[in-house]
Amino acid sequence: MLVSTKSRYALRVMVDLAEHREEGRIPLRQIAVRQDISEKYLENILSTLVRHGMLSGLRGKGGGYCLTREPEEFTLGEILRLTEGSLSPVSCLSGPHNTCERAATCRTVRVWTELDRMIEEYLDGVTIADLMCEDVLAKGKGPQQA
Repeated sequence: MLVSTKSRYALRVMVDLAEHREEGRIPLRQIAVRQDISEKYLENILSTLVRHGMLSGLRGKGGGYCLTREPEEFTLGEILRLTEGSLSPVSCLSGPHNTCERAATCRTVRVWTELDRMIEEYLDGVTIADLMCEDVLAKGKGPQQA
């Protein structure tokens, strides 16, 4: 699985907004400068996050973006599934049903299924709040061990 730039930036934006949530709505320009992301590209990411209810956006004077929930309530899994579409390590697992015609006889499907489960479980166990705690992740601890 290769995580796209859009997904990595979406995570950075969510952490940025979480860290600055006491300031209220944050203008796009401020986020772009802090995260070193072009405003045009950032606008695309923010519109996706707003459209799916993760952010609230307001245009005009006093406008900007803010989280719709607490940082502890956003998992990396949900954000990455939104921006990537799928977290599956192989294409035959990326849909709602395994559509591969060889699935019944494939010697490797169990490996990919288990890897998929592990990826999903791990990313669904890490929150935006966890990413705000550098010391926890820097020590190599998973979110449940913190």
